[in-house]
Amino acid sequence: MRVGMLAPISWPLPPAGYGPWEQVVHNLTEALVRHGHEVTLFAAAGSRTSARLVETCPYAVETWPEAERSRPRRFDAESGLLEGPPDSRILEEMHIGACMQRAAEGRFDVVHSHLHVHALGYGRLLPCPLVTTLHGSAWSRATHGLLRLYGDLPFVSISDAERGFVPELNYVATVYNGIPIEDFPFEAEKEDYLLFAGRLAPEKAPERAIDIARRSGRPLVLAGMVEPQHGEYFRDCLEPYIDGDQIRFLGLLSQGELAPLYRKAAAVLFPGRWHEPFGLVAVEAQASGTPVIATRLGALPEIVRDGETGFLVDHEEEAAEAVGRLSRIEPAACRRNVERRFTAERMALGYERVYRRLVEAS
Repeated sequence: MRVGMLAPISWPLPPAGYGPWEQVVHNLTEALVRHGHEVTLFAAAGSRTSARLVETCPYAVETWPEAERSRPRRFDAESGLLEGPPDSRILEEMHIGACMQRAAEGRFDVVHSHLHVHALGYGRLLPCPLVTTLHGSAWSRATHGLLRLYGDLPFVSISDAERGFVPELNYVATVYNGIPIEDFPFEAEKEDYLLFAGRLAPEKAPERAIDIARRSGRPLVLAGMVEPQHGEYFRDCLEPYIDGDQIRFLGLLSQGELAPLYRKAAAVLFPGRWHEPFGLVAVEAQASGTPVIATRLGALPEIVRDGETGFLVDHEEEAAEAVGRLSRIEPAACRRNVERRFTAERMALGYERVYRRLVEAS
């Protein structure tokens, strides 16, 4: 099958650190190529892939040279033009246009967009189906008007829970995100520390992870990025407790750097206060044989088997109590859960079924 894969352009594929959407698109693309499909990947320069790569912009948005990104907006009297930093909206339009031009020429059997809502306007104009995976972007109410306008187009949810954001869309399947399980080696022998991995943002609630660690008397490792808009939250709610002993902060780590932390952690904490549409960290942890203690919200009840691969809780007190029951969880059960449900191969098979149905219907 000829697939046009429209990736996000915030980071190159695969991302070196943060970039969950990019990581999932990379995992899917590589699996589809292994399955014999002719995949054309539209992505930022610097991306690496086994597919045919079309580089649509010279840098990913988040890796653009700092001298250009920080250039002030100003009127240049000599040229008569308004100068300034690169415009991410323009870059996205060029990115989408490169894909849609080829689709309009009949080069693909299906186009698969992972680019938020921004490609939807082309969906009724193409000679082939355009299917969209939102990756939780419908969490933002600002997207709902556009989603409803194109709600008849085919959408794939990454969990059944994700559909709750805008339930009336034309969801044609739920396909769970998948990982290359070989990147997360299994480990049965665990150490004493707890791990929080992810964005250090209020909705992810890393301050709850700190509270759980302190209540249970366990050391905690925090790993993740602090976005500029959350700098004050980090300074006020997290930094006062980071002592380098019980609470350690390692900053943003790549998947390769996270893998050994997953392997030896007693548990990964997932204490978010929002309806997470998926939870790649929870899958990566279980692949390593590490249980997950998660808030009973969003997709986590679909990912974590309560009492078998971790514990689902409603508040910090319950989470701290669950830490004392970690010995009941078999690491091998965590690994089996991922092998059966959340590998890149499983994900690719799910999307292959979607593509075939859409192509046959069109």
